[in-house]
Amino acid sequence: MKKYFLLKILAIGVVLCSLGGCQNNKDQRADALFESHCGSCHVVPKREDLPKEIWDKAILPDMAARMGLRENNYDPIAGLSYEEMDAVIKTGIYPLAPTITLEDWQLLKDYIIAGAPDSLQSSANRTKSSKLANFFPVQISLDPENRRSYTYLEFKPGLKKVILGDMTGELMSFDLKKGLDVIGYYGSPVVSYDRKNNETYVTTIGYIHPSAIAKGKIFKGSFSDNIDIVSELHRPVHTLSEDLNKDGSIELVISEFGDLTGELSLYVQNESGKYDKTVLLNQPGTIRVVAQDMDDDGRKDLVALTSQGDESITILYQKQDLSFEAYKVLRFSPVYGSSWFELIDYEGDGDLDLVTVHGDNADKSYVQKPYHGMRLHLNDGDNNFKEVFFYPMNGATRVVASDFDKDGDIDFGLLSTFPDYKNAADRSFVFLENKDHEAYDFETFTTEASLKGKWFLMDSGDIDGDGDEDIILSSFALPFIPAPEEYTLLWKQEAIDLMILENRYQ
Repeated sequence: MKKYFLLKILAIGVVLCSLGGCQNNKDQRADALFESHCGSCHVVPKREDLPKEIWDKAILPDMAARMGLRENNYDPIAGLSYEEMDAVIKTGIYPLAPTITLEDWQLLKDYIIAGAPDSLQSSANRTKSSKLANFFPVQISLDPENRRSYTYLEFKPGLKKVILGDMTGELMSFDLKKGLDVIGYYGSPVVSYDRKNNETYVTTIGYIHPSAIAKGKIFKGSFSDNIDIVSELHRPVHTLSEDLNKDGSIELVISEFGDLTGELSLYVQNESGKYDKTVLLNQPGTIRVVAQDMDDDGRKDLVALTSQGDESITILYQKQDLSFEAYKVLRFSPVYGSSWFELIDYEGDGDLDLVTVHGDNADKSYVQKPYHGMRLHLNDGDNNFKEVFFYPMNGATRVVASDFDKDGDIDFGLLSTFPDYKNAADRSFVFLENKDHEAYDFETFTTEASLKGKWFLMDSGDIDGDGDEDIILSSFALPFIPAPEEYTLLWKQEAIDLMILENRYQ
């Protein structure tokens, strides 16, 4: 009788498994693995955010390597120099011993592939556009015989000039009357420049391509000389120079974008003239920091965008003695490619809102992505932010925000470094004119002039001195994404370095 009872229980188990019970347990196990392994450091991505082929050939092999496995014979240090190999190994990102069983890895891999689509839809034709008529394009070739790739562009209102840095390490200034002037040479690509208290701070990235080797530097300059004040930085991309505690001295907040590792750090000058370092965020990918009093306590806080891995906006609230408390107020999927943000008072209520753009596509998952574009996040007054508007734009990487038409609301200029050249090549630049700010109703404008360059950076300011804000774009000559031959030939022939969209709104 007992033997019969056990056989009956076993038979019931077999029936339940055949009806999907065991499969459900397997799916639950795979889902738990996906949540734990893909969500330990960042927001869990959606399986449907990338096509099967990219998951299978690019993302999963690297993901396996980060768990101590080798998928499809992928070796993350293959082909690197000995110095680079040593630097990568020391990060500990790729462990020598597996941290997951082969059975669980296969289960996780199958689960991801099963939920991924065969392809993604481009967002190129999701919005109609009109011809841009209220901005006049002025296209400038600064050196037709020597095509440059600009790594830094910023309009400085106090100087009434555009400051430019390029791949060779040259720092320049430009205005419409005097043209181009050389400021100095710094040895590697210039990515940041600022002037405070009659002194300049210049940041060089070291290696512009992904690298674990720290070669970035900060140069402090005066009228007489430039000195290297901070060295061996891990691919720094931005330096904020600011008197944060109002003691008359300038502090430096350095964004080491890094690669596998990176940091956001505070550098404070000590009595000997050297700089003491405090790590504020121990994670790679910080690309931009703004100083702003976000809690109305009289101290300048820091608002930082991290654009790699744990893509997020973090507010670091300043406390006593230059100490900071960090709060992530927005987090995005690691496949979004977060690239820039601006603080704006969109509603005019005194609270600072956030506008972010997402579209960096120069990574392992190059494909046109429908979730790329601009997002507007409104502040509830306590620095809680809610997304209220999304504008789709393939490869969006920069945004400028201002009342360009002077009608009382905020308009946007959007730049895409990774546009859909096949379906919407003219959408490397888009202007959004605000028609109804409460309804988030914008009219889209494009210009054929944007086809003549591969744009990389953008800023806005009154460069022609007529009292309104213009938009300035700079090019990047080196190839880093697929583009039709007709455009690569056009860019070479035109050799345009800058496009200034002169504001003609009356």
